[in-house]
Amino acid sequence: MKFAVIETGGKQYKVQPGEKIKVEKLDRTTGEEVVFDKVLLAVDGSEVLIGTPYLKDKNVFAKLLKQGRHDKKIVFRYHSKTRYRKKKGHRQPYTELEILKIK
Repeated sequence: MKFAVIETGGKQYKVQPGEKIKVEKLDRTTGEEVVFDKVLLAVDGSEVLIGTPYLKDKNVFAKLLKQGRHDKKIVFRYHSKTRYRKKKGHRQPYTELEILKIK
């Protein structure tokens, strides 16, 4: 089993070749290849490499499939007994990627 843990957008993701993931929005165009050099951990069978904090010689290659926005989240603030109500919606942008290979 081959997988890696990468860091992007302040979050960490466990990825495998052929997998599709949604990450924080990247300023790239659809169809472009993205290279992640912030690899924290890489596993290839029984070989485990752990970075301090990153691995220097490992990269993860991905293809950008689409840009989108998640479903709307409702933000509702309420104070009892003071007639205070605020309702607001938020849609977080994301980038969908397909992991091609781990090198």
